[in-house]
Amino acid sequence: MRTTLLALVLGAHLILASADAPAAAATAPVKKEVAPPKISNTIPSAGSAELYNGNGDVSETGDCSGDAKAACKDVIAGEGRLANCLTKRIRAQRQGNVVGRKVVDKCIEALAAFKIDRSKKINKDVSLAKACKDDVDKLCKDANDDNAPGSVISCLIEKKPKLTASCSAEVFRTQQEVAEDYRFDYKLFTACKDDVRNVCKDLEQGEELECLAQKRIHVSWECQNQMFRNEEETSDDIRLSTRLFKKCLTDQQKFCSDVEPGHMRVQECLEDNIEEADFSAECKIELEGVIAKRVADFRLDTALREACESDLKDTCGTTLKEMDEDDNLRKSALDCLQSLQDELASDRCKAEIHRRLVRAARDIRFDEVLATACTDDRNRFCSEVQPGSARVIRCLQDNRNSLDQKCAAALFDHEVKMAEDIDFKFPMKRACAWEISSFCKNVPHGHARIVRCLEDQIDNTDMSKECKDEVMKDMNRMAQDYRLNWRLNLACEAEIQKLCPNACSNAPGVTCGGLVLQCLQDKQDNITNAACQDEVFYYELMEVTDFRNDVILAEACRNDVGSYCKDVEPGEGRVHQCLRYNKEKLSEQCRNEEMKLAALEYRDIRLRPKLNKLCSEEKAVYCKNVKPGKARVIKCLMENMAQPNFGEECKEELQKREDMMKSDYRYDIGVFTNCESDVDTYCKDAKTKLRGNATVLKCLADNFKSLAEQCQTEMSRAVRLALWDYKPGAALTTACDADVEAQCPRGSRSRSGAVFTIGAVGRCLSKTLVEGKRLDNKCRALVLVAAPKDARVYYDHPESMSALIQKIAQVQQAAGLESVLVDTDSSTVTVTGWVALACIISLIIVFIGGAVMFYKRLVGTEKPHTLHIKSGDA
Repeated sequence: MRTTLLALVLGAHLILASADAPAAAATAPVKKEVAPPKISNTIPSAGSAELYNGNGDVSETGDCSGDAKAACKDVIAGEGRLANCLTKRIRAQRQGNVVGRKVVDKCIEALAAFKIDRSKKINKDVSLAKACKDDVDKLCKDANDDNAPGSVISCLIEKKPKLTASCSAEVFRTQQEVAEDYRFDYKLFTACKDDVRNVCKDLEQGEELECLAQKRIHVSWECQNQMFRNEEETSDDIRLSTRLFKKCLTDQQKFCSDVEPGHMRVQECLEDNIEEADFSAECKIELEGVIAKRVADFRLDTALREACESDLKDTCGTTLKEMDEDDNLRKSALDCLQSLQDELASDRCKAEIHRRLVRAARDIRFDEVLATACTDDRNRFCSEVQPGSARVIRCLQDNRNSLDQKCAAALFDHEVKMAEDIDFKFPMKRACAWEISSFCKNVPHGHARIVRCLEDQIDNTDMSKECKDEVMKDMNRMAQDYRLNWRLNLACEAEIQKLCPNACSNAPGVTCGGLVLQCLQDKQDNITNAACQDEVFYYELMEVTDFRNDVILAEACRNDVGSYCKDVEPGEGRVHQCLRYNKEKLSEQCRNEEMKLAALEYRDIRLRPKLNKLCSEEKAVYCKNVKPGKARVIKCLMENMAQPNFGEECKEELQKREDMMKSDYRYDIGVFTNCESDVDTYCKDAKTKLRGNATVLKCLADNFKSLAEQCQTEMSRAVRLALWDYKPGAALTTACDADVEAQCPRGSRSRSGAVFTIGAVGRCLSKTLVEGKRLDNKCRALVLVAAPKDARVYYDHPESMSALIQKIAQVQQAAGLESVLVDTDSSTVTVTGWVALACIISLIIVFIGGAVMFYKRLVGTEKPHTLHIKSGDA
């Protein structure tokens, strides 16, 4: 019992002692050491910084403890690792990709406080500082966050294309965070926090910058400057443009899923597909707004700046900094890049320039010069027209004649710039999409090659009406000024300067009409550049196909076409055929232009589609090695018309062409080319009376002895041809109609009442002249003109007899003969006795021999023959 009691007492004592112990401990103060703040100086030049929470990370025991345990249990806090994990969790839950616990608002705010503090100095962001230490030393060693908080990261963003991969990834991470919350950009937050509070309060996080942009007029200048800097820094990556990323996410996945973000690659991919039928309207609107901003301010055009920096310096003699500071220099430098596109060293720069031209061709808002110059006219004529798909530009083109001069000049310059590639001719490219993929699939873009391919296929029955209409419309416009014809303008630049220097003014906005093109046609024989010759010929082919492609003729014949050919569909030469059918009814101005074009056609068989087709076999047989142009092929065909196997259809068409040659000297290229000065000298009045009546040819024949030698040669050939292929009533040979009827037998006709066989009348009249039979004086003159030069001298140069008499007199005097053989005063020869008899016999022999020789030279024998005609081409 006593033992038990003792044990209880001792136990109670121990309990009381243990109860008093905490109190005693509480009363005895314990001194605890406080850890010094941890300083980061990874980048010494940036200035040292105190790490947030001592480890450069959000606290894992504070407001984020629960979320850290739930979502980031395997993450060791420090150097921003926990913050990064929580950030990813928050992004996922905003996208609806989180099941279960979500990050609480208090943690979100604690995380924001950490990031705001970290944005002041790069050394506070340990992972960023470590990744970018060498980049800062190399590119941003003069930036210091102590002097200007946030300056080092700004420098790195500015130099982003030059950063190492690890540094670039960390820089992008910080930019992505700023895109989600502007407060994480220290400079932007500091400059704009008051504006957000005053102008855009009560908004959800992440909508502040969009609100400030919409209400920019009420925003302070400092905030606007920082907003622009932010736009400039984030313009190259769609992930940093929250609104664009959101609106275009579906389209990005559909069209650009394999495109790596950055360097504006995704934005440009979206832009390339913007006209696709299933491209969303909301993405299109947002993307066009972004592009419009970029066009308005070159500093936002990151891709072009990166791609063309060296070309700007080497080719255009300027720098990005100089362009940013001088608006006029910027415009001239961009024009330089566009105009010298083929000379740029960088393929990437070429591609970027090409892309911007495509963009400008599609939407007037993306051609800064055109949009500015045509603001008033656009409001006047196109206010109801939606931008995009070249609709506004087409509207201005349709109202071209009513535009203000400044707008008209800018529109013309725009069209000249866009003439180089089908990619810049948006309506035609869209209308001809199938034709391009079918007819021109192997033709490279650029240098108007696709455009030419479509022009070559315009008669293809498989070409759609929509495509054909666009191609014809483009050809019609191209014909209105040589500069709109990119290939001709390039090929003929030097020739135009040499041959047509004053044909058109180079003043801004002044169009040449068809003046330069007409000058090139008139002087095409003087063109030495083969490429230019080819392009001038192609333009001529355009003219003979569609009258609207000859703007001078189209204007001269406007009323005539309306009167006589209004129901004729342009194309395939139909309107020209109609006008020529009604040529006697046409106005003088229209007739002259139409006949001038007809004369041009006779220079090259390819410009006469019907003749070219009908004579295709004859060309292959008789003229296969003859180069087209200057009437060489037609001359060859005409020389072989008498061949027994020569086709009747070809011969008939050639004879129609001959009839034109015999009625108008302009259709005979040899006469037209070689007799130009003689026509002006002797036949100026006749030149004004050209109505298919051979007035000039007859005038030249009348003045034959006075013509220059080259002109005489061509006229002799022309008259010889007219007599050789004689037709009663022909204007040139009408003087011989009576003589042919009297002297030439009916048997020389091919059939009763029909035309004469080729060569029959020429031989008949030549024989009549040789035999001394009577011919009408004018007909006799024509036969003599037709005679070859060495045969014509027997009859056409009496001075030769005088020269002979003078020579005999000299011989008589030298021999000392006393009897008079010659009388030089009267130009006669007197002979008697045996001399007289010898002379008579000799004269008979000479006369007979001369007559035979002359006859043979003039007409040849009655054997089968080939007609040879010296000529220019038709």
